[in-house]
Amino acid sequence: MRFFFENNVLDGDLRELTCSGVAVPLQPQVFDLLLYLVAERTRVVSKDDLISQIWSDRIVSDSALNSRINAARKALGDDGATQRLIKTIPRKGFRFVGDVREDGAAAPAPAEPATARAVTDRPAIAVLAFENMSGDPAQDYFGDGISEDILTALSKQRWFMVIARNSSFTYKGRAVHIRQIAEELGVRYIVEGSVRKADNRVRITAQLNDATSGSHLWAERYDRELVDVFAVQDEITNAIVAAIEPHIHAAENFRSHRKPPASLDAWDLLMRALSHYWRVTRQDHAAAKALLERAIAIDPNYGQALSVLAVNDMFGVHLGWTELAAVAPVAEAAALKAVRCDHEDAWAHAALGSVYFSTRRLADALSEFEQALALNPNFSLVQGYHALALSYAGRSKQAFAAAQKAIRLSPRDPSLAIYHGIAGYARFTERQYDEAIALAREAIRHRGDLTGAYRVLAVSAGMIGDGALAEMALGELRRTQPNISLQWIATKLPWASDADREHYLEGFRRAGLR
Repeated sequence: MRFFFENNVLDGDLRELTCSGVAVPLQPQVFDLLLYLVAERTRVVSKDDLISQIWSDRIVSDSALNSRINAARKALGDDGATQRLIKTIPRKGFRFVGDVREDGAAAPAPAEPATARAVTDRPAIAVLAFENMSGDPAQDYFGDGISEDILTALSKQRWFMVIARNSSFTYKGRAVHIRQIAEELGVRYIVEGSVRKADNRVRITAQLNDATSGSHLWAERYDRELVDVFAVQDEITNAIVAAIEPHIHAAENFRSHRKPPASLDAWDLLMRALSHYWRVTRQDHAAAKALLERAIAIDPNYGQALSVLAVNDMFGVHLGWTELAAVAPVAEAAALKAVRCDHEDAWAHAALGSVYFSTRRLADALSEFEQALALNPNFSLVQGYHALALSYAGRSKQAFAAAQKAIRLSPRDPSLAIYHGIAGYARFTERQYDEAIALAREAIRHRGDLTGAYRVLAVSAGMIGDGALAEMALGELRRTQPNISLQWIATKLPWASDADREHYLEGFRRAGLR
């Protein structure tokens, strides 16, 4: 189906928008939204209609919806002020009001030849029913509930395949070795655990096993008061899920390093790149980029590698390791392609959000981070990014809460120092300088070379007049980020408020930066 209006052609068969003969790239959700508005142009389309049709009834924030509407308008040469083509009907919804000619006889596009994907199958994981150790069969529901919640949450991770409950729960109450389970289900990793409930207390143990080697990759025990059963269940589920993904990445990286270099495929290269990315050094940043580019050369449509490439590039910009102009166009193209490859992947939206953040499109960045968290609420890295964007948007209390949530979700996270630094910056924006210094010191305790933490330490020390601390922080900052200057700060960081920018610059001036 094709729709013709003004100089535009919206082609539902080819899934593209052509303006004056030039194809305009659109995010999948923006294209689908635009196509839906045009197809339903005889009526007002409500917000609920859009969420149902475009987002399949997932939770979508108002800012995410408005961002997509604005993107659709921009693609058509429209805007929110004139609303020539897409009208906002207050308290009712939206309507496409342009003149349209419909052509339903368009010939289907010729099928592109299928290309063999070079990526190995994603590793698969099974979550077994947690064993009830209470001696009371009536308590089975609690262990089953924990297992089902973990399974549901893990299924939001796009890095690995999660075996359905109907298969993994068939082993409940049976003494079967995990290697047999792995062979029968075709999985590499197995999550198992137990629940012991007594009076008003519960003890839950969980462990992640590598079924091929028989080794335990991770294990933890949780003791809680059962004041609110569902709150306890949610808290423990979140903690377990947040811990599992990085341990699988670590195991897959170890597996890739045991392979001969000539046999590495795109998945192996991605795992190696992630191991460098999490180390957060200039050298590892460059190594990760090289590995990701090799993975994408093998498979140009490898969404996860595209996402991590964009995130890695923008993180390098934020830490002053690379120039924005040199990497932003490639990073944005990679992030947009990752979203097109899989718009349900939280990493893809995190990547696009990080590009928008670094290129000072703060509202769009917040929208993408919110979309990523709607897809995967346990994604600690996005909680951290979201916290940083909230800080620069002037929403300090929300930023601090988001940073604290990232820390709680993943207390052993490789990026834990960064989350403390972000929390410190949020406190700085609230003029709570002593607490900002304490959080920056905690970040530096975890990572002694973290540029962002030294920035927070320097500006906070400057504002309270601690010259010795400011001098030390500036010395370390110049060592880790030689290009730091008032000009760099004023032009590279995306404040929504001039007052917040000036507050930060004043902290640096008082610290002695020129």
